Amino acid sequence: MTDLDYNNRYFRGVINYDSGDLTAETLFHYRQSGSVAWATFAGGNVSFGTLVAKVQADGRLDMVWQYLNKAGEFHSGTCLSTPEILPDGRYRLHESWQVADGHGTSGSSVIEEVRP
Repeated sequence: MTDLDYNNRYFRGVINYDSGDLTAETLFHYRQSGSVAWATFAGGNVSFGTLVAKVQADGRLDMVWQYLNKAGEFHSGTCLSTPEILPDGRYRLHESWQVADGHGTSGSSVIEEVRP
């Protein structure tokens, strides 16, 4: 098991979070118990979202996500997040995601820990 601990950490998007539903205003609140992590998120064009992830031995998060946007539309998909530890100890997650809409939409993004 990794030494990384996602419990009670907050993240905001820093790359590829400037358009669409998830923006720099979307705030993610992560929690963790053992090898299971989960988060809630809202802000930007997201009314509310959740994710659940398996924490892999190397700290990567293998997850499924879902959210409801402010237009009343549901979206869901999968994501693999690879952690990076910044010099100040904060986490940066490099995300590789795919939307489960049948169109094969996929991409990458980065979220970074923010401290309240």
